[in-house]
Amino acid sequence: MRGRTQDRLKRQVRLERDTRPKRHRCQQCDKAFTTPQKLEIHQRVHTGEKPYSCQQCGKSFSQSSGLTRHRRIHAGEKPYCCEQCGKSFSQSCNFRQHQRIHTGEKPYYCEQCGKSFSHQTTYKKHVHTGEKPYHCEQCGKSFNYSSTYKAHQRIHTGEKPYHCDQCGKSFRRSDKYSQHQRIHTGEKPYWCDQCGKSFSDPQTYRQHQRIHTGEKPYHCDQCGKSFCQLSTYKRHQHIHTGEKPYHCDQCGKSFRHSNRYREHQRIHTGEKPYHCDQCGKSFMQSSAYSLHQRVHTDTGEKPYHCDQCGKSFRELNTCRQHQRTHTGEKPYWCDRCKKNFAWSSQLGRHRCI
Repeated sequence: MRGRTQDRLKRQVRLERDTRPKRHRCQQCDKAFTTPQKLEIHQRVHTGEKPYSCQQCGKSFSQSSGLTRHRRIHAGEKPYCCEQCGKSFSQSCNFRQHQRIHTGEKPYYCEQCGKSFSHQTTYKKHVHTGEKPYHCEQCGKSFNYSSTYKAHQRIHTGEKPYHCDQCGKSFRRSDKYSQHQRIHTGEKPYWCDQCGKSFSDPQTYRQHQRIHTGEKPYHCDQCGKSFCQLSTYKRHQHIHTGEKPYHCDQCGKSFRHSNRYREHQRIHTGEKPYHCDQCGKSFMQSSAYSLHQRVHTDTGEKPYHCDQCGKSFRELNTCRQHQRTHTGEKPYWCDRCKKNFAWSSQLGRHRCI
């Protein structure tokens, strides 16, 4: 109760300060302030003056509060601790942003489209003007912000300035580097309040939430099928277009999906990354390795069950194919005669006719 009372008093003081007249005006930008001290601090924005210097690294700051926060980096001090996950922070602003991961709070609201954001920086990047002043000369792509443009440039240059000291892996973007660090630390700050599962990155967390909500925001206009993930939707589109964007340079064979392309590459390289600890046998595909494991267990296990008729299967793919006998789904489509098929093998035979 005492903490809540103090918070209310602080808010009241801030409100009283906000109502005071702002008589002290900046001659350069016309911004006004309630006290001459605040005006003096503001003037440093224009002059570039940074009178507060760190004795350890030489970095300078325009305000004493900035130096105080910076000193915590050297001291390792992190006074702001999250009670839900135990993570600590050196600055109160970062702590408050982190709290929104657990609360789901999104205080920054776009009046034009109704979208909400948890961080002010993300909100500011969300624009409706359509203006993209930063242009890539190599590919013609345009961007809203210089930071996004600079990150894009690294695709062409191959630069990966963010290096992991533990495994040596490098990254083009700082956010991907931060996510990677959680592999080593085991940190999973994104927590599902419905099932208790935790995640290391926000994208996987949002995708997981759709399991509970049943949301499938990606819709196929051609067949009406919906998907939870954008990547799954894009792969599905190749069925209708017949597009096979992944080409093998050695034999010319093409593939709809990148994972099939990578598996195919092992035919040429001879790579067999999946090793059986019991007999030493190796496999090119994880699915073949999983099937092989059942040889050692010898239980006749059929873990994939049909909800409608109770039939069981050894392989997930076989179970999915069986499901189509109940649903009538025919996802394989001939681009010549528009005929549909339940199995890819049927489409292959049809194309040979």
